[in-house]
Amino acid sequence: MIDLRARGLHHGLLPMLDVILEQPLGERFISLALRNTDERVQQGKPVSAGFLFAALLWHEVLTVWNTHLNAGEKNIPALHRAMSGVLAAQRRQLAIPRRHDGIIYDIWSMQPRFLARAGRKPFRLLEHPHFPAAYDFMLLRCKSGEIDEELGQWWQTFKNTDNTVRETMLLQETPTKRRRRRRRSGKSESAKAASLDHSEIS
Repeated sequence: MIDLRARGLHHGLLPMLDVILEQPLGERFISLALRNTDERVQQGKPVSAGFLFAALLWHEVLTVWNTHLNAGEKNIPALHRAMSGVLAAQRRQLAIPRRHDGIIYDIWSMQPRFLARAGRKPFRLLEHPHFPAAYDFMLLRCKSGEIDEELGQWWQTFKNTDNTVRETMLLQETPTKRRRRRRRSGKSESAKAASLDHSEIS
């Protein structure tokens, strides 16, 4: 991919890379993803095209996601809107086979879930069929400097230990604030008030 860019041959395929590769974090992330792919090929391990597309387009998703958040949208709906928009825009240049959509969407949508390290959420995340790909993706984000490496270290330990140790690693859940419901005055209360007023007059 870097060679294609150097020769100017990528413009009709992945024009978004021009913008992404001009960003230090974006360039480092994609370089790490491609290097990781080369190592997997050399080791005879399988390589997922969906994982590569997810990596190449991730920082564009981040940019659009942040735009939606700054406009006041909620976190997860904003992410899903960004994912759909970036893939739709990319398909106008290069038709990404739709059979890869599932793993691309799962890898992207699972990234916020790695932040949840309390309760049963980490255990449920481990059970997701695309957890290994999303986990590797999250580690690349840590190595590139996009997110704190402590998160990757926590998950690496959590993933490779038993449930007894996992239970001790869980963070305390933040208590949710309950909204106080306003007390509505019913007919009986209104009638009671009217009765009291009448008795005072008489």
